[in-house]
Amino acid sequence: MSTPIHRTSTRQSAAVLTSAQQRREGHRTGSSSARSTEHALLALQSRAGNRATTAAVQRARDTARDPAQDTERDSAAENGGASAGAKKNYRDRIAALLDRFKKNLEPIDTFIKGFQTPTNAAFTQQAAVSANEGLKHSAAASGTSAASGNLLTEAAGTVVSGMDAYKNMKDAKKHETGANHHTAKKKAKTKGADTVVGAANSGSYSAAIAKEVTKVQKAADAAVASEASGIASASIGAIKGMRSAFRVGGAARKYKEVKNLGDPHVVHAGSLARLNESREQAGWAAAEAYVALDAYWAHDGPERLELVSEAIDAAWEAMGEARDAAETLQHAERDVEKLSTVQGYAKKKQLTKMGKETVSGGGESTKAAAGIVTAVAAGTVGLASNPVGWGLAGAGAGLVLGVTMYKALRAATKRYEEVHHPERWAPKGETPEEAASRKESLKHALKFWKKVSKGERQAMAREIYALAAGPDISGSGSTTAEMRESARSLLIALKSGPAKHKLEPDAWVETLNDPAKTGDWIQEIAEQLASG
Repeated sequence: MSTPIHRTSTRQSAAVLTSAQQRREGHRTGSSSARSTEHALLALQSRAGNRATTAAVQRARDTARDPAQDTERDSAAENGGASAGAKKNYRDRIAALLDRFKKNLEPIDTFIKGFQTPTNAAFTQQAAVSANEGLKHSAAASGTSAASGNLLTEAAGTVVSGMDAYKNMKDAKKHETGANHHTAKKKAKTKGADTVVGAANSGSYSAAIAKEVTKVQKAADAAVASEASGIASASIGAIKGMRSAFRVGGAARKYKEVKNLGDPHVVHAGSLARLNESREQAGWAAAEAYVALDAYWAHDGPERLELVSEAIDAAWEAMGEARDAAETLQHAERDVEKLSTVQGYAKKKQLTKMGKETVSGGGESTKAAAGIVTAVAAGTVGLASNPVGWGLAGAGAGLVLGVTMYKALRAATKRYEEVHHPERWAPKGETPEEAASRKESLKHALKFWKKVSKGERQAMAREIYALAAGPDISGSGSTTAEMRESARSLLIALKSGPAKHKLEPDAWVETLNDPAKTGDWIQEIAEQLASG
């Protein structure tokens, strides 16, 4: 299905470039050297985009078939229930193929949005000012290639988001309450919004293609197409900008709620002081028991052995109480440090999200302004010859590109640490996997289609759950009631409280103390740490 699209795009781009080249040869005068350089750059952009997109399709196709999935499908067919299992497996394979296809296209899409599109806008403006028809047609051909690449990536992402939204809606209905329900419901809303925005963005790219094609063909309605494309671009930019603003607001509210919990060192200063007092009293009681034991050893009389035996028992019990009190204090102090660390991490994640969404939203808003300028210029002076539109488009693309590059670099760093330092974020009690070499770690870091599964966020989620869970959960039995209550308040601040899970407080607490729900809770907390 994807191959004919690429072949058609390649033939059209080649035909357009050939036609443009013939026109340039017919009008070659004066500064032909500078113009040929511009044309060569635009032609190179178009060809590179087409070849890269074709390669991405082939990579996705080559890696789509997973032998393990084939084995599971064959096994399901042999063991009965093959119809439902095969249908689900088929749907999952399609979703995996499209997701892999989209992620292979994302680097190309980033190049187009960050470099090719602003460059095309600059050349289009220059061609309009200088009335250079050859340059105008070359820029239009390159623009057609760029918009086609954007449309292909956006369309694939829209389908994947739609399938994810449908799957999570079913999961939310399946799990009527609890962490699984909330996680699925939140993903369904997010992916549903992604689907709507993606569909609108696909329409915007379609309008951009129509605009560039009318320029190539010197159609009479080229100005109308340019105006429509500008309006579509402005609309989608405004929608994305508003969405970023809502995300910033959500992250700000979550940051404020976590901050209002207070510094754990201050909040738990009183409880730590009481535990320290209990430790000191237990220590004095143990010392008094040993003094009494010494006194009984020096006692003369027939009841001496009996008194000594009782004193030994009392001293042993007092020492045990002193040891338990000291361990309780040490455990509480460690828990305070853990709670302080996870609260700081939660606030940092929200601040980071606010920063990224602010910059990204600013970029989209700037691109929306560029679309408005394009539409106005097309309707007044003809085909967006106003340099303001080009400048705004470049500025907006630069902001969005900066955020994209930051996210990509951060993700690559986390993938590198995941395999090169597996002991850093490994769960307690588990033997870390063998560390990969630097070369293998770098290869893993470049696998941009893979998500980090054993990173800092997952480790912090485990820490929060261990503090909030009940005594039936391994490693949580020694947590004090005050500390457990603070950790549960943190869960509520992270939007993982009883109301979000559609549970009464007592039932919500029971799920925290259920070992069978440990994995669901850790996944839920990790998701809430990353979202606003």
